[in-house]
Amino acid sequence: MEVGGVEESNARLVESGSNEGSSIESRWVDGSEVDTMEVPAWSNEGREGYGSVRRRLLKGPKRLNSLDVEVMAIAKSQDQHSKDASLWPTLALAFQTLGVVYGDMGTSPLYVFADVFSKVPIESDVDVLGALSLVMYTIALIPLAKYVFVVLKANDNGEGGTFALYSLICRYANVNMLPNRQPADEHISSFRLKLPTPEMKRALNIKDTLEKSSSLKTFLLLLVLLGTSMIIGDGILTPAISVMSAISGLQGEIHGFGTNSVVLVSIVVLVALFSIQRFGTSKVGFMFAPILALWFFCLGSIGIYNIVKHDIMVLRAINPAFIFYFFKKNGKKAWSALGGCVLCITGAEAMFADLGHFSVRAIQIAFTCVVFPCLLLAYMGQAAFLLKNPTSYARVFYDSVPGRLFWPVFVIATLAAMIASQAMISATFSCVKQSMALGCFPRLKIIHTSRKFMGQIYIPVINWFLMVMCIVVVSIFQSTTDIANAYGIAEVGVMIVSTTLVTLVMLLIWQTNLFWAICFPIAFGSVELIYMSSVLSKIFEGGWLPLAFATFFLSVMYTWNYGSVLKYRSEVQEKISLDLMLELGSNLGTVRVPGIGLLYNELVQGIPSVFLQFLLSLPALHSTIVFVCIKHVPIPVVPQEERFLFRRVCPKDYHMFRCVARYGYKDVRKEDHHAFEQLLIESLEKFLRKEAQETAMESSNLTEEDMDNALVKSKDSDNNNVAEELRIPLMHGQNSSEETGTSITEEAPTSYMSLDEDNGIEYEVLALREATASGCTYLLGHGDVRAKKNSLFFKKLVINYFYAFLRNNCRGGTANMRVPHTNIIQVGMTYMV
Repeated sequence: MEVGGVEESNARLVESGSNEGSSIESRWVDGSEVDTMEVPAWSNEGREGYGSVRRRLLKGPKRLNSLDVEVMAIAKSQDQHSKDASLWPTLALAFQTLGVVYGDMGTSPLYVFADVFSKVPIESDVDVLGALSLVMYTIALIPLAKYVFVVLKANDNGEGGTFALYSLICRYANVNMLPNRQPADEHISSFRLKLPTPEMKRALNIKDTLEKSSSLKTFLLLLVLLGTSMIIGDGILTPAISVMSAISGLQGEIHGFGTNSVVLVSIVVLVALFSIQRFGTSKVGFMFAPILALWFFCLGSIGIYNIVKHDIMVLRAINPAFIFYFFKKNGKKAWSALGGCVLCITGAEAMFADLGHFSVRAIQIAFTCVVFPCLLLAYMGQAAFLLKNPTSYARVFYDSVPGRLFWPVFVIATLAAMIASQAMISATFSCVKQSMALGCFPRLKIIHTSRKFMGQIYIPVINWFLMVMCIVVVSIFQSTTDIANAYGIAEVGVMIVSTTLVTLVMLLIWQTNLFWAICFPIAFGSVELIYMSSVLSKIFEGGWLPLAFATFFLSVMYTWNYGSVLKYRSEVQEKISLDLMLELGSNLGTVRVPGIGLLYNELVQGIPSVFLQFLLSLPALHSTIVFVCIKHVPIPVVPQEERFLFRRVCPKDYHMFRCVARYGYKDVRKEDHHAFEQLLIESLEKFLRKEAQETAMESSNLTEEDMDNALVKSKDSDNNNVAEELRIPLMHGQNSSEETGTSITEEAPTSYMSLDEDNGIEYEVLALREATASGCTYLLGHGDVRAKKNSLFFKKLVINYFYAFLRNNCRGGTANMRVPHTNIIQVGMTYMV
C-alpha cells in the first residue's frame, strides 16, 4: 500500500551479513544485482537504515529480464574502449577516421597562410618563419598534447563531446536539473567508475559545493549548452569555408571564373554533400577514407617537394624563438594574425566529439602516424615556397603545386573539402542526440545507420537545416576571409568549454594532483584565451555569425530544459495520493475489464495525475495497469540485464505495477510494439513468480523477533511518516520530496506480509494471462504547459510561447515512444508551472 502518495515497492531487498561493515550483496526480484555496501565513496546516502532487520541472501541465477528489443539488432552493448581491441580492426577503424574525423583539419592548409598574411605583409624571412613556427606549435599543443593525450581520456565509456563530459560529472555529483535521479541508478554496473587516486577531501568539497548551489548547476548547464551550440555552429561554417576554399582555386586557372561562379559551384557541392548523409557515417567513412588518405599523401609529398626545391632552411622554424621575433617585429598586426593561425586546428574538437563513432586508440593512431606529420610537411612546404614567392600568399597552396599536377590535386582537394565537412556534421548529430537524451533538446527523428556501432546516426531535420544555413552563409559572405573571421570564434569557444569541463573532471573524478590539475588550464586555457582575444576583434567582420548561431541554439536548448524541469516538478507535486486510491478501492471507482493498460509517464515514483484524468474520462479501465516510465540516465549505455525495474503499486488486488526503463544517452531503441508487449508481459509474469517465491522464502527464514520488529516498524510508519530501517534502495534518499514539498514515507516491504497474501499467485498469473488475451492499450497524456497567472512576464513569455512552440513542433509522443496508433487512448491535461 501507499503512505503519503508514494507507492510501495515489491522490489524487495534481500540481504545477508550481520556486521555493519560486512559486504552485503542484494538482488532485486527482477534479477538485477545490487551491492548495497558498494556506494560511491563520497555518497551522502548512508546505509544505516538497512541493519535493523537482517534478511538472508536468496541466491538465484542472474537472468536476463528485459523489455528491450534492440538486442535483436545489436548483439550486445559494448564499451567503446574494448571494441576492436585487436590490431587489424583498430587499424581499419583508424583508416575510417581519416574520412570522418580529420577532413576539416586536413583541408586547413588551403586557407591558413592566405588568411594570416592578409593581416601581416611578408617583408622578411622572420614573417614567414614566425608564422610557420606559430602554426607548428599550435598544432603540437592543442590537437596533439591536449586532445590526443588528455581530453580523449576524459571520455564517458567511449563517448565524447561536451555532453559526455557533463554526464560524467552528473554521475559523481547530482547536478542534473531534472530531479528524477534514483539511488538505484548508482548500482548500474556502468554507472560508477573506479577512482585512480585516493585524494577524496577536495573532491568531496567540490561535489558538495556543486550540489548545494543552484546557480552553479545552472552555470554548468549553460556552459555545456554553449559548447554544444558552438559545435552546431561549426557544423554550419565548416562546409561553407572548406568547399569555398577548394573551389576558389579555379579563379586563377579558368578565365572569367569569378566570385559568382565560385558561390554557385560551392552551393551545388554542398547540396550533394548533405544529400549523401542519409547513407550513414560508416558507409560515408569507407567511401571518403581512401580519398582523404590520398589527400594527406598529396600534402606530405607536395610539402617535401617544396622544401627540397625552394629552401630547406625553413626547418629553422622548429626553434620557437621565431614566434617571439614575429611578435616583436609586427606587434598588433601579429596579434591580429592569430585569428588566421587558429584555423590550422579547425576540427580538432571533432576528435573528441566524434569519439562515439570510433575508438580512442583508432583516433590516436590516425593523428600521430598520418595527420600530424603530413600537416607539418604541408605547412613547411608552403612556407618554403613563400620565402621565394612572397606575393603568392593568397593562392599559396595551388601556386605551390607543380604545374602538371594542378588538376589532379584540385579534384582531390575539392573532394577532400567535401569530406572535411563530414567531421563536424557527424559531431553535430552526436551532440544533438546526447542533448535530446539528457532533456536539453526538442525530440527529433533519429535514424541509426549502423547495426554494429550505436553511435553512428543520422538526424534528417538537423541535416537539412545545416544545408540551408550553409547555403545562406556562402551566398551572403561570398569570401573565405569573412567566413574565417566567423569560424575562429566558434572553434576557440568550443575549446575553452572543453578545457573548463576537463579541468573539473580532473578535480572531481580523476582526483589528479592539484599541481597538474592547475597546469592543464594554465597551459592550454591561456593559449586559447589569447586566440579568443584575437578572433573577438573580428566580431564586426563576420565574427557575429557564430555568436548568433550559438545564441539561437542556446536559447532553444535552455528553454526546452527549463520547461521540461518545471513540467516534471509539477507532475511530482500533483501526483495522486494513496488516500484517494484506497478510497476508490480495487475497482478504482469504475469497471475493470480484461486487458492491459500501459500508461506512459515520466514519474519514477508515485501515481501520475494523468491517471486520474483517465479514471474520470473512461467508463471502464483495464484489469491490469502498468505505469511505464522511460528514463535516461547520465551514462552512455545501460547493460541489458539491468535496464528495467519492476515495482508493485498499491495492494495486490489493484493489479497495478510500475516499470522504470532506464536508457543511456547512447542506447538504441528499435522495438516493435508486438515484441515489446510480449516481453513486458513475460517479464511481468516472472516478476510475480519471483516475488512470491522470495516472499515465502524470506518469511520462512525470519525469526519471530525479526517479524515482530518488522510489523512494529510498519505500524510506526503509518503513525510517524517514517520507516528509515525498512527503506528500499530504489526509494532511499529520494530528493523529490525536498524539492516539491511532498511528504514521502514508506511501509515495510511485502516480504513481511503474511504468507496468506502470497497464496493467490496462480490466480494473479491467470488474471494476467486473461488480460493478455484481451490485448494491450497505450494510455498517453497530451500535456499542455502554461505558466501560472502570478508568474513573471518573462516566464510567461518563455513557457506560454517559446516552450509551447517547441512542444507543438517536436516529434510527438506516439512516434517518440514507438506505440501503435490503433491502440492509443489520449487525454488532454494542462500543467500550471
